[in-house]
Formats: sequence, structure tokens, C-alpha cells
Amino acid sequence: AQWRVVAARTGGGMSRVAQRGFTLIELMMVLAVVAILAMIAMPNLQDRMVRDQIVEAVRLADVAKEPIAFAWKLTRSLPADNAAAGLPAPDRVVSNLVSAVTVENGAIHLTFGNRASAALRGKILSFRPAVIDDAQVVPVAWVCASASAPPPMTIHGSNRTDVPARYLPLNCRASP
Repeated sequence: AQWRVVAARTGGGMSRVAQRGFTLIELMMVLAVVAILAMIAMPNLQDRMVRDQIVEAVRLADVAKEPIAFAWKLTRSLPADNAAAGLPAPDRVVSNLVSAVTVENGAIHLTFGNRASAALRGKILSFRPAVIDDAQVVPVAWVCASASAPPPMTIHGSNRTDVPARYLPLNCRASP
């Protein structure tokens, strides 16, 4: 801020009055700094919204996890498709963010759609069952995307995940 001297006419003579305020240049600089900070923050906020949508959508996979785990425990085999798992057709298992839940050789594939972010729409996130082949008593562990199975478990089914890695929750990323 600067002090500016302004001449004001009072009575018949001139007097000097000090006025305090910001110059136009100073205001423009503040506006530029605020704009730069907003541009830096926007991508981070958008990425966080996409990650939050993934976390919310993942809950729908629980619909298929229980019958798949039950089939493994009873028969030591994994369902080939939705019908074998006792689920409706893939496009009938939906939510606000998921347009289909597909079971394929025990793996669960969530297809994002409906009200999902444009960055997710049409993308797939896979959950694969990890089991100990000779011990049906051990519960099925679910491996998200390209994460690895806990030893000595074996992963079954294919990973069709095509969601960009930056959006995936940490437990869905490949270990280094």
C-alpha cells in the first residue's frame, strides 16, 4: 500500500490530504497469485473426486464376493460367470457409478458408467480371488487390480483393470 497525496480544494485554497489504498498493479498481482494457486489445486481436487468415486463403487463388488467364496469353499472351483455365481446378468448389477459387474472365472470386473466421472466412464477395475489351492478352509482373499497376492496364495482369474494407476487406491497398485 502507498500513501498518496491528493490535492483537494477546500475553501478557496488547496490543501494536501493523505489517502491510503492499493494501486491497480498491486491488486492485479494479488489476483495473479490467487489464480496460480487455484490452477495448482484443481487437478488434485479432481483426482481426489475420482478416487472417492472408486472407493464408493468398490462396495458393489461385495455382492459377488460372497457367492464366489462360497463356491470355492464347497466345490474348490470358481464360478465361470454371473449365472454360475447365482447373480443376475452383468448389466443388471448396477449402481450410480457402476454400469456392470461381471464374474469371469472367479474374478470380478466392475465397469464404471452411469454417473461416474468422465475419467472413469467405460473403465474396468478387477478383483481376483487369491486362494490356497489345497486348503479350502482358508478364506478367499481378494486382490485388487495389479496388486500381488499374499504368499502362499494363488491368484485366479484375469486382471482387466484399465483405470489409470494414479486413481487407484493404494491397495490396488502393484508393489514395487
